[in-house]
Amino acid sequence: MTKWDNEYIKLCKKILEDGIEVENRTGINSIKLDGYYFELDLGEEFPVLTTKQLYFKQAIIELLWIYQVQSNDVRWLQERGVHIWDEWMINKDGKWKADQIILDENNKLVKRKIEKDFGKDMAYTIGTSYGYIVKRYKFIDKLINTLKNNPNDRRMVFNLWQDEFMPTAVLPSCVWGTEWNVTGDVLNLWVHQRSSDVPLGLPFNVTQYAVLANLIAHFTNLKVGKMRYSINDPHIYVNQVEGIKKQIKRYENSKEYPAPKLWINKEVKSFYELDNSKELKDIKIEGYEHMGPISFPIAQ
Repeated sequence: MTKWDNEYIKLCKKILEDGIEVENRTGINSIKLDGYYFELDLGEEFPVLTTKQLYFKQAIIELLWIYQVQSNDVRWLQERGVHIWDEWMINKDGKWKADQIILDENNKLVKRKIEKDFGKDMAYTIGTSYGYIVKRYKFIDKLINTLKNNPNDRRMVFNLWQDEFMPTAVLPSCVWGTEWNVTGDVLNLWVHQRSSDVPLGLPFNVTQYAVLANLIAHFTNLKVGKMRYSINDPHIYVNQVEGIKKQIKRYENSKEYPAPKLWINKEVKSFYELDNSKELKDIKIEGYEHMGPISFPIAQ
């Protein structure tokens, strides 16, 4: 089994065995741990789960939306067949509506319809989060410039959690920060995540940031090294438990599949020149074998 499958199933088992069930804003209880950490050596293996199918093109397109295009406009994703942000998109009238659990005047959790007016200039976006922050602070330009010109810098820290823009973000960044470090000629990455929907979000996020680390290493003439990953609140929603048990059973009883390989078009000379169309001509995951999809519900 791949090293990433091993780490992932280990986390899922720990949540089911040691986690506690809690209420949250979605109205669907989750089983959570109080923090978790793992690390993967990207120089040894590119992480994509084989115990269930990952739609990696969607994951990579979303990554490019955030860090290359630096956009918060959901229509860009929709044009490429990616609909993972549709439920968080602000309507054309500038308003966003959802059913959520909130604290009432008596400090009790109640389910209510909420409506937030972000203004018409934010229509079709997710507000001031993710790509909006990357663009505003020029994170990628600063990172690549520092890695090329001062690779021993100890201040390569990039924070998507900016308090100034939290009130106008539909969903504040779950993966909120990265730290980058060069040792010799090897680029290492530390990813910080405040909250993780382990069945749905984490497989996406791990593959995405592994791609990002490989891309940044490629365009700065470095070797890719370790990705260290910390999660403050890893959780499984109660309506996802059966799907996770199915995945654990696959892990224990099915044949092993090899880890796939990441291919990057060496002819492309700039991060910003990478093809970001639906075809993803310059980034491919080759030799990907898996045990089939597992459907998990989204808790909004």
